[in-house]
Amino acid sequence: MLCEALLLPPLRSSGATFSQIVGRISLKHPSLFGRSEKLDVILDKGINESNVVVAFRRPRPEWLSQQSFVIQHTMTPEIAVHGFPADNFTRSGSRGINLSRLSLGVELNEPATSNWTSGTSVKFEHIRPVNNEGRSIARDHDGFPLTCSGNLHDNMIILKQESGYADVNDNSFFKVNFQMEQGLPLVPKSLTFNRVKCAVSKGIKLGPTFLVTSLTGGSIVGDMAPYQAFAIGGLGSVRGYGEGAVGAGRLCLVANCEYTVPLAKHLEGSVFMDCGSDLGFARHVPGNPALRQGKPGFGVGFGYGIHFNTDLGQIRVDYAMNAFSRKTIYFGINNGGGS
Repeated sequence: MLCEALLLPPLRSSGATFSQIVGRISLKHPSLFGRSEKLDVILDKGINESNVVVAFRRPRPEWLSQQSFVIQHTMTPEIAVHGFPADNFTRSGSRGINLSRLSLGVELNEPATSNWTSGTSVKFEHIRPVNNEGRSIARDHDGFPLTCSGNLHDNMIILKQESGYADVNDNSFFKVNFQMEQGLPLVPKSLTFNRVKCAVSKGIKLGPTFLVTSLTGGSIVGDMAPYQAFAIGGLGSVRGYGEGAVGAGRLCLVANCEYTVPLAKHLEGSVFMDCGSDLGFARHVPGNPALRQGKPGFGVGFGYGIHFNTDLGQIRVDYAMNAFSRKTIYFGINNGGGS
């Protein structure tokens, strides 16, 4: 089965709108060798980025872990960490650094039990910084290394464990997502590190209105390349700022709060407030790119939005202001139909 799609991520008023649109082609085979083996091939292509995924899934009984063999290659601009804040931090400009990331490995997804989900993966990653012409580079414009090794690439073997908990009913929800990545020293010069990220969100119905709060934190210890830093700022983090325009550090803490009020049958209004901090740990990132780009390390954004629920999903228009009184408008479609 061959499918085509046009992916429209949330767009900003202060950016190159068309550069964010991504085209997708996917090929699915339900029984590759006649034994219900599934093959998925996905190609995403935008103006500045690309993503290719090949996944092969072997059939297994439902009570056993579902096993997948995955090969993936991505090419993305590295603006979250190395980009410079512009327009009073409402957007992030590119410095011509991109990441070529090739990974191959095995994913195991445990059968869902009650409110819990769990998955484990082991993969090899080869990461190579390149410039806009596609040539490998080892240092940024200021002469600081872009990799942990100081060479043109980094290699790592990563053991990843991800667990999730969700308790949802008509009046409230509580969700927890925990991710831990461990870099294993199984090949020469591979990175050895521990990276943890945890997100907790709580939603509660207050009469006809709904209040959602969330808290996200992360930490990384051990070997580290600059591109592994936790970037703060942008959608899903602190609205009103460009991607990574607040900061990038070994630690991060982000809090979000949104209060939604029904206005009509399919129309909702909301007010929100986001804040995030690198907790002073930007200086512990090799080369300290956040300090060199003048990122403040702490940011607060607040604003309001209009959400229209349709059969295709939730159409959102959000208006955000950052701590420097600069404004940004976001437009997007949430296929989940919620916040």
